[in-house]
Amino acid sequence: MAAQPEAAAQTAGLKHPRPGGKNMTATEMKRNQGNDELPCLSNYAPWKECFYEKVQQRCLNLQETKVKMIRAQKAEGEKVKKREPCDWLSKEWFSEEKESLDTRIYLLDKLLPTLIPGMEKLLMEVERKNVLAPDKEPSKFNPINFLGEYLMRHNPQYSISTKPGPYLRGMKMVTEELKTEIPGTTAERLARMKSEAKNKRKEREQLDNMKSQAKEMRKEALAIQFKEWTVDVSGRIPVALVQSALRSFPDVIASTPIDVRKAIYDRKLEIIDTLEKKVNIDEFTEYVHSYTEHFSNDVFQEILKHLCQCADDFQEAIRHDLWRQMFTDLFLDCDYGKVGLLDRQKILALLVAFYDRSPMIAKMGFCNPRQWPIIELQEIELEDLWGGLDDQEVCEELSDKLVLSQKGISEGEILAYEPVDDNRQGTYRMRTRVREGLFEQMGMSEAETGGISKEEKQAAESSEAEVRKEGEDAVSAVKSTGFEVSDSDGDTIHSKKSSFHEDIKTERQTESASADKQEEALPESASTGYSPGRGGEPGSEKQVEEEEFSLGREPDTETNREEDYCISDGEPGSEGQVSQEKDNWIAEATNTISGPTPEATTMTSEDRAAADMDIIASKQDDPVAEVVKETPARKESFSRQHGSQFGQQTSSETRLQNEDLLQDQDLSPIMAEIQSRWPSRTRSAFDESCLNLPQFVQLMETFVGEDVSLRTVKRLIAFIKEEYKQTEEEKMEQLEKVHHISRLAQRKLLLEALFEKWDNNASGFLDLEEVDAVLSTFKEGMEKEALRKAKKQLCSRYPQLSRVGKLSPKAFQTFLELVASEFTGDEDEAIDNLVEFLTTSVERSRMECLQSLARRKWLHNIQQAAETSGASMEPVYKAVFKALSQDAEAHGDNKKISAYIALLEENQLSPERGQILLRYVACTADDAPYVLNQILYRDMKGVSFAAVEEGKPIHVPRVQLHGNIHFWNYDCSAEERRGSFLVLPLHDARWRVFGILGLDTLRDQCEKTIFLTHEISFYQGVSQAFSKAYHHVCRLENVLQMTLTALDWLYPRAPSIHTVITYLVEPGKDKTCDYALRKVITTDNTRQKEIHSSPVLLLRKENLLRVYLFKCIDSSEVIRTSVCGEYHIAVPLRDLSGQALGIFDISIGHHQKLPPHEHKDLQKMLKMAQAACSEILKTSLEETEPTYVLEAEHVANLRHAGILFHWFMLQDLRKCVQKLDAESFAEIKSYVEPPALVHNIVKAVLLLFHPNWKGSEEIENWSQCILKLDDNLIQEIYCFDPTAASVQVQAELLLDCIAGVARAAVWQQGSVPAEYLYNWVHTCLSLAEIASKKAPSSAPFGIQF
Repeated sequence: MAAQPEAAAQTAGLKHPRPGGKNMTATEMKRNQGNDELPCLSNYAPWKECFYEKVQQRCLNLQETKVKMIRAQKAEGEKVKKREPCDWLSKEWFSEEKESLDTRIYLLDKLLPTLIPGMEKLLMEVERKNVLAPDKEPSKFNPINFLGEYLMRHNPQYSISTKPGPYLRGMKMVTEELKTEIPGTTAERLARMKSEAKNKRKEREQLDNMKSQAKEMRKEALAIQFKEWTVDVSGRIPVALVQSALRSFPDVIASTPIDVRKAIYDRKLEIIDTLEKKVNIDEFTEYVHSYTEHFSNDVFQEILKHLCQCADDFQEAIRHDLWRQMFTDLFLDCDYGKVGLLDRQKILALLVAFYDRSPMIAKMGFCNPRQWPIIELQEIELEDLWGGLDDQEVCEELSDKLVLSQKGISEGEILAYEPVDDNRQGTYRMRTRVREGLFEQMGMSEAETGGISKEEKQAAESSEAEVRKEGEDAVSAVKSTGFEVSDSDGDTIHSKKSSFHEDIKTERQTESASADKQEEALPESASTGYSPGRGGEPGSEKQVEEEEFSLGREPDTETNREEDYCISDGEPGSEGQVSQEKDNWIAEATNTISGPTPEATTMTSEDRAAADMDIIASKQDDPVAEVVKETPARKESFSRQHGSQFGQQTSSETRLQNEDLLQDQDLSPIMAEIQSRWPSRTRSAFDESCLNLPQFVQLMETFVGEDVSLRTVKRLIAFIKEEYKQTEEEKMEQLEKVHHISRLAQRKLLLEALFEKWDNNASGFLDLEEVDAVLSTFKEGMEKEALRKAKKQLCSRYPQLSRVGKLSPKAFQTFLELVASEFTGDEDEAIDNLVEFLTTSVERSRMECLQSLARRKWLHNIQQAAETSGASMEPVYKAVFKALSQDAEAHGDNKKISAYIALLEENQLSPERGQILLRYVACTADDAPYVLNQILYRDMKGVSFAAVEEGKPIHVPRVQLHGNIHFWNYDCSAEERRGSFLVLPLHDARWRVFGILGLDTLRDQCEKTIFLTHEISFYQGVSQAFSKAYHHVCRLENVLQMTLTALDWLYPRAPSIHTVITYLVEPGKDKTCDYALRKVITTDNTRQKEIHSSPVLLLRKENLLRVYLFKCIDSSEVIRTSVCGEYHIAVPLRDLSGQALGIFDISIGHHQKLPPHEHKDLQKMLKMAQAACSEILKTSLEETEPTYVLEAEHVANLRHAGILFHWFMLQDLRKCVQKLDAESFAEIKSYVEPPALVHNIVKAVLLLFHPNWKGSEEIENWSQCILKLDDNLIQEIYCFDPTAASVQVQAELLLDCIAGVARAAVWQQGSVPAEYLYNWVHTCLSLAEIASKKAPSSAPFGIQF
């Protein structure tokens, strides 16, 4: 206990003052501080205090009087100066002659001030007495005596002052100036200081004047720059837009000096998260100038260029927003079942058809739909990715895989979809005949359907309505759950890949004859991509279409171009409409849309969240909402949504049913809490078979590129709208998929809530035997056989269960699904019965529920700290210790606990003391001096290694009685070592121990310091939460390490890539921010790397001009765009569910495309990086065991992120080489004198197997080399392991052969085997180098005993 105040004072030797000393002044109190007795009272008599006050007041009055007198004298002197100016004849005394300086100063200071007035008086007296008159008798006046008398009367020693005349005043000034010429005197120093101060003041005034002029010039420049922006009708722009331009400026000036960049980064901008605040030209000038006033002229010129480029990007974004709106309407028109999904393979096939039938000038603007990024890297054959084929051969091979799903599409049909521009409405229409009934919606002609009767059409219409209704019901059910479902492998549940190619095979065969005839009939049009119009002449139609497709020769006037860019009821090109389109773009970029369109209400929650980005229907800006609402295309799409209200109603009914069901089962509070922990908005996951709204819009935008005219975009939209068709089977398949996702989502939420109800103490697991015992009583034990089979299957899927007997949430869900699958009847009904039975099998009081709720929030904070840490463990450690202290305070009788974390490492310091050791990496603050960075060996005291070996917690209630406890605090005596000690093993996903979490109560002086059962259970939950957080951070570190390896491989092969910035996705801090992007790595083509340790977070609302990064994350699709004059490729790095966990922002400078070989190498790097990332993420799955290919991977700790990138590259190259045969080397063998490049590659391959052949005829003689190029060599290459202990890779020999071989030269050679062998040798060298390095000592995945 702390000492009382009095006792503390006595122990310090202090004495309290006695009564009577309260009237002492502060000065006297200080003077007598520390004396034992009070001072004498006579020294502090009241009369003295009154006397001091009067004297002090009198002194102040005298001082004030003196100051007034001096001021009056100065004022009088100023008046005299004005009335009688100084006589400048006294200046004759001033001279720069140094020899007589002292004499002159003496005369002017001591003699002349008295002598000169005397001489004046003398002359005046002589004149008065007329002494000098020639006709007068000599006067008795003696001038000497008069002067003497005057000097005596005005002796300066007697301070007889006289009124100085003008000459005397001037002479006094001259005297002061002369005194300043004497060096070393006070006057000289004072004059020098005054002169310096005067010069500095002048310089400061000149500098201020120059700054003022520069400020005005900069403001004028900013005012001119403001006119480059697209303003609204009131001449204003959102300040958030300007803010985004300024925030992106530091990334543009990456080449400037570090001190300049630091000055820019240090200037913080006030975050404006609303679009309602706008600025006019004056406010814009002041706002930007306040940010740039300290910039140098060069940096200011850079920011002017940057703002100008941002203004251009803004205008371009407005134009692209119009396209996105049109693509959104197209998606809603093609989504016949209203399930929020389109068939991806059909869309790709239609893009291929449109691309093939387009003129060559139009193809130059499109992105080839047979190539990346339209298709995925996994969809490219290995031979095309690694071979040296030219682009035309690649296109021909890939065209076989993306066949058309529509039958009878001729080249001329595309040109028939000619949009008709209407200047009054600005909408687009197709020149096609009107269909009736169902076929109008499906886009099928009566001839294609074989002449369906009217009754059949009505039946089809009714079935169409039923399909839409079912789709809306299913989607609404998914919407009610609001999260994405994962299967047992951790991947997002998707439908099986569409059998589109197989379905259309027969259809293509039946239509091949008619299609061939049509192409033969139009050979000329087929070769040029045109066909005659339906009612026009071929030549005129071809000429018109050529003019419309031409990007460089469009005869549009400025007015026509403005009409192309405006699709609203307003006047084309009007300022108001440009403002409305601008606000649409800003609303899309900031995700501030509050009211979705009726179409969006029928989408899944995932699609709806992403669709808010693309459907421009913001309620924050009423004019924008009116424009969008009145658009004819929008009206048409709205009118077709006859079932949208029914879908909303069905969704609400489904939610009510779920709530009733959960209320009966008493799980609704837990489910609500689970849903509150989910992010507010989910991101789209890539699916190879279907596209949701943001993915479709992004795919279309990538296809059309940057420089395509609006008329071409309209033609593309008309073509897809007409030709995209779905059969009834395909619609039902989509509905089944949505229903399946809905059921799985509801099931996962339900079972997760059930798990949390059973796991009352938040331990993170359930006992398998306990769950099995309760389930054995289900239906009075009639289902024991089904339960036994399910348990057997569960143990086969999770082998560790037979050892540990603990069920994780995922294993618990799998167990119940296996049990339900063994029951007869409907599986969903069986799941519901099991959930109801297990829910009623446990009873929890309200206090227990509140305690569990609080604990789960603390555990959630640990995981959130890991997700927002930027691959750092410090926030995780803090969150763990905070959760422990909060629980000890709330549920542990306010115990004072100490906590520490130790991780297992391989003992390389002292192997004789044990194979492994425990290193303490984190602890509570009070224990840091004793515990942090300590090492516990096996031969030391302690129970920690026993907990590691047993894999179970060890609780020591009284450490003073145990005898085998190691104490790190040696200052603590044996009597003070009292309390409880708890050691918890840390397990990974496969229940392998990788460390310990220790807690003790040695600092608590209370008697009851024993850990209770519910506390130990919660601490086990903390250890599980830490394990998840720790491995999450490890995965991020591995992903970053893999990224560095991939970029090191890429830059020597692709020097045209300027910079690559890597971002990681982090959850938002609150519900208003869905996620943020953390900049982690920046690399450039000079091989410089910057790993950002300080957090650099990008939020959507703060980076409106870099919204392409967030679109890439939202859609999980590749984005190609132009930002600030540079072309960027944003590539997502996906997790196992298909969502983006990171992004590569690749800048290729001012070139629209990379050279072909660099583009190929970029694709290789991205594919390998994605494969390595997926492999890293799979290590955290319970049921997934890593696969080993290389011998070095079996060595402990060597299978880390650095090896995975090259590991997958070696796998691909092995497959490519295996497909070679002896004939593949025919071209190489045909050389009599081979190119030096080919010979060096072959030599490197042979030296890798036979290093002793260096300089021998076996490799130097070409005729001997070609004999080795056979099937045996191919087999050796396929089986070769560069990391094997038996292989000695001599890197110097190989580098001598291939170090000078340029990557571009290999590609230009055009030899596929040479390409394979070149990449294979480099990969083997990289793997051998990694294997030769010493492995890290820490155990990343734990040790199993």
